[in-house]
Amino acid sequence: MTEFFVTLAAGIVGYLMARRFVSRRLRFVDAVQSRLAPHVAAVTATLVTWPLPMLPTITLTTAMVFGIGTGLGTASGARRVRRADVELKRIAS
Repeated sequence: MTEFFVTLAAGIVGYLMARRFVSRRLRFVDAVQSRLAPHVAAVTATLVTWPLPMLPTITLTTAMVFGIGTGLGTASGARRVRRADVELKRIAS
């Protein structure tokens, strides 16, 4: 049961951290707006956390869920940036 909660927390943390990082730090980086960016973020996060299953409560599924959460957070953060740009253009017009 503990492994399930660790996996769930890893997915949520990956999502929230990626979303915040993209929407605050990478809002002026055009590469984040590409369709490939969430996939690259997901694969990179999974590969970075790949050695962690050596710990007792972390499984390979946890690393994969963290990567999926990071990819989804990246996509969500990029969408947030695009919406903010549209809102700014509406205000400026």
